[in-house]
Amino acid sequence: MLQHVWILGGFRTCIGVKDKQYRRVPAETLGAAVLRKTAGTYCPDPSAVDLICGGNACAGGGNITRLAALLAGLPESVPCVTSDLQCASALDCITSAAARIEAGLADLVLAGGLESASTQPLRAWNPNHPACPEDPDRRRYMTARFTPGPYSEQAMLLGAERTAAAEHISRKEADFYALRSHQLAADAAARGILRDLLVDPLSDPAYPACSLSGDAPSGRGTGSGSACHRAARDEGIRPGISQRFLDRLPCLLPGGAFLTAGNSCLMNDGAAFLVLCSDRYARAHGLHPEFRFRCAAAAGSDPDMSPRTAVLAAQKLLRTADLSPDRISAFEVNEAFAVIDVLFQRAFPGTLDRCSIYGGALAYGHPYGASGGILALHLMRALQERDGRFGLASIAAAGGIGEAVLIERC
Repeated sequence: MLQHVWILGGFRTCIGVKDKQYRRVPAETLGAAVLRKTAGTYCPDPSAVDLICGGNACAGGGNITRLAALLAGLPESVPCVTSDLQCASALDCITSAAARIEAGLADLVLAGGLESASTQPLRAWNPNHPACPEDPDRRRYMTARFTPGPYSEQAMLLGAERTAAAEHISRKEADFYALRSHQLAADAAARGILRDLLVDPLSDPAYPACSLSGDAPSGRGTGSGSACHRAARDEGIRPGISQRFLDRLPCLLPGGAFLTAGNSCLMNDGAAFLVLCSDRYARAHGLHPEFRFRCAAAAGSDPDMSPRTAVLAAQKLLRTADLSPDRISAFEVNEAFAVIDVLFQRAFPGTLDRCSIYGGALAYGHPYGASGGILALHLMRALQERDGRFGLASIAAAGGIGEAVLIERC
């Protein structure tokens, strides 16, 4: 008998901009702070956790989720797995966790992701690899290879620029969504609507905040450090952003006409995890969860135009669930580029007032491996605030893959 899958809740870090508030805080430390808070809130017996599944895109290999769990003080008996689906990693982890629970292979799973652009390892081509440049000075790289053929560090930027041109999207059309994202995010911050979902790793009592933030004077990197730093915040939000400011921004690519630092997300640090459980677990513990994981869908398309896949995954999910867009009370779409917003609104007209109502990655940022968890948390809060039933989250990932999930508020 298939189990219903429930979502008990979760938390995320404040989202940092690369080389700023978390510049010396590795991904495992960000993840550990969220795992500790999440398990402490929703898992009275952490040893009952069947699995922790964490997404990560640029930590350099190894099972970083296991490292984060051990740093969090979770029992060694709890197994962990790390998944890399680039931007969709955390959303895929949530889907994988739900599938295990539905199949009866697990009853309690923590799922989400963790990322640090500030501390990601420097990569280098192995000389044995046929793509390795002959010039030793060009052998270091930061961006993974997503497609066959010529390699480019700017593959994602080139894909977004190419998509904007192919879909006849203007820079002014895209800038609308950048302004909207920052305005909505600033309003959400002012109202404190997401405050109870946030964890500040710099204030985590298990870690010396001063030494982590890198701001401590010599000899003061021990102790709680609560007075040595500012509290963490979602530092990408710009309440005063204007069209005039966006108009002055140069294009990011030589010869480009679309992408700027305003209508593209920044590079970021952050972590987010949710707790999923089975009917069996909920009944045994007298729980009455508010949210149910209903279904998911993945879609593949041209890897050189990956922004399209957020729409394709959402369309496939709605067909799978036999729902029309009108039945969706809230959408969360990962705004890696404003081109994704434009494409989504063209595909689902009339949904703007239900889409990313707290702003999106154009304002908060996009910590790749964690973004799916952030979307899910914001989606559940939007359903609560709007008194809605169905919510859909969708992400376009590098390599031309889109992921979407459907959550129901019961």
